[in-house]
Amino acid sequence: MSASLVLVLVVVAAYLAAHLAFDWLGRRFLIASGAEYLVLGILLGPQVSGLLSRDAVESLAPVTTLALGWVGAVVGVQFYLPALVRVNALTYGVALVESCLTFLVVGGLETLAIGWLFDVRLAVAAAPAAALAGIATASSSAGVALAARHLKARGAEVEQLAVSSLINGTFAVVAFGVIASIWHPTVFVLGRPVTPTEWVAVTLGIGVAGGVLFHLFLGRERHVDRLFISLAGGVILVSGAASYVRVSPLLAALCFGAILVNTSRARAEIAAALERVERPFYFVLLVFAGAAWRPSPSAWLLPVLLFLAARTAGKLGGARLAARWSGLLPVLGPNWGRALLGQGPLALAIALNYVYQGGGSVPYVVFTAAVASVLLTDLLSPQLVHSVLAPLVAERELQAAPPAAARREG
Repeated sequence: MSASLVLVLVVVAAYLAAHLAFDWLGRRFLIASGAEYLVLGILLGPQVSGLLSRDAVESLAPVTTLALGWVGAVVGVQFYLPALVRVNALTYGVALVESCLTFLVVGGLETLAIGWLFDVRLAVAAAPAAALAGIATASSSAGVALAARHLKARGAEVEQLAVSSLINGTFAVVAFGVIASIWHPTVFVLGRPVTPTEWVAVTLGIGVAGGVLFHLFLGRERHVDRLFISLAGGVILVSGAASYVRVSPLLAALCFGAILVNTSRARAEIAAALERVERPFYFVLLVFAGAAWRPSPSAWLLPVLLFLAARTAGKLGGARLAARWSGLLPVLGPNWGRALLGQGPLALAIALNYVYQGGGSVPYVVFTAAVASVLLTDLLSPQLVHSVLAPLVAERELQAAPPAAARREG
């Protein structure tokens, strides 16, 4: 039996088990499923059981590229402009300030640590450090949705968390797209090297061209099954073209999704078709990431521990400073940054993308940091969100109780 068939069978069995067991656990105990697939991939991979050899894992890279593109497209379809403009600008400001502070804290500390630990120039250390900073910025939206649904919470704090998760993810994707363009291998065209700005333009152009072509040929289609097949082809085209020229398929696919949702009349069907298989693709990405992981031959423990500590400090401190700057600290609470500590699929997607595109000087240090962060934060993400939202919901109910009691007495 081939390794590919074994992997398919194991993933199908694991998905069914997770659907029956972990979904029930998630609803009952606020535990988000996902990290178990990462562990499964590590167990199947060449580092443990060897059921999947390194050659077999590398041969499945096109499937991983499709999963990366799908993750980017799912982020992109959330940028429906008429809905976004209804959100208060201050909400976006808080999310953007928190994202920038997290990126700067992690990026700065990791640049110094990698430069000192591996005895390389800061310009060389900046590439893996910037990738780690982009990974650190990403936050999971699944934990926010699960905890808010469990508490039946609504209001400014839930909206802020949802917007912050979206901006965090977008910031991470854009940052990595720029990183991939800056540290792109030198390519000469017409006797001169292509500049980083031009590589960014190429990345955006691939996504925009794919979105425009899809809209021209299938913009009026509304049947979900046909849209799904067409979307899969579009994502394959966009992510494959981006990977071929060694730019970020995540950023190209994000532009692809944003173009579609703002130009097509079937935007609801497009979003449904993408979200329909988002979780299976996320699980596939987790399994592949686990199978592709291997320990870094370089000293990796200190940069990974520093990443975990710096990300926690950046999220908590950045969120508090952003809320204080905007005057929303009484509404959001001083510890609302805890709700943003869950990582989600983007962290592993960026780490995998970084490894597949050459990975700079210490690719598996970056990969190991992302794996460690996902394992430590994903399961507890809904609990962390719950710990932030529950006191705010209880306080709101307490404030609403006296008028209600007075009306009953009257």
